[in-house]
Amino acid sequence: MNEITLLSKSLKDFLTKPIIKIAFYPLIITMVILYLIFFTAADIGISSLENNVIHIESSESTLNSDGAVDTTTTSETYFGKGIIDFLLKYSLTSWLASFLIYTVGSIIVMMFSVFITLIIIGFLTPMILNVIQKRHYPTLEFKGYGSISSVVFVSIKSIFVMLVLFIVLIPFYFIPIINIIAFNLPLYYLFHKLLNFDVISTIMTKEESYYLKAKNKNLFRTRTLFLYIVSMIPFITLFSTVFYIVYLGHGYMSKLEELRNSSSRLDITS
Repeated sequence: MNEITLLSKSLKDFLTKPIIKIAFYPLIITMVILYLIFFTAADIGISSLENNVIHIESSESTLNSDGAVDTTTTSETYFGKGIIDFLLKYSLTSWLASFLIYTVGSIIVMMFSVFITLIIIGFLTPMILNVIQKRHYPTLEFKGYGSISSVVFVSIKSIFVMLVLFIVLIPFYFIPIINIIAFNLPLYYLFHKLLNFDVISTIMTKEESYYLKAKNKNLFRTRTLFLYIVSMIPFITLFSTVFYIVYLGHGYMSKLEELRNSSSRLDITS
């Protein structure tokens, strides 16, 4: 199955009623979680500002007619919410504050949304793949090896490796263009590991997964890289994660079907 056919079939399945219904779960749950996180963070931020003080001193020198220089010094102190008033008082500080809040906030929200939806989709993967199996692979038997303990172990391990990568790649964050790759590499690692594990552990044995990953590792990495780039579109991950499972599910199930068919033919001939 070529990629155009795979994408077309996955999109058609995604737009069916059963899959659309499932797609609302990560959207609603993630929005609620992000809503709670936003207001909690905002409350903490405002509370911390209320306990802070900014002291601003400025001086202005003027030359008198007799040649003497007069220096006038002014001092202003801002407490708590007055700090916000000070930041918004001048156009430059207002612009900088708005830029930092929206830029940093957008990055944090995007990272959280990807992370949260990946966790949520792990619980929905068997349901999604069962729909795909009944529609296209009715003779394919699922022999998944996934369990709650394995999911927790893989998730913790992947998060740990991601954090290590973030630390190791710190020197590259200060190099233009390269810093974009360095920043996204740990996130892509987590994205790739969790999505692949969700699908693989649901439909096949460990031995089959080792064989297919060894034989088609570049193909599956290319697919998850494509999906990761798509997920960088702001907030698209909130409702497209189900499509990722459908797309990867088709890719793995078609390869698994070929593997089992070839294995059965070899058993018959032998």
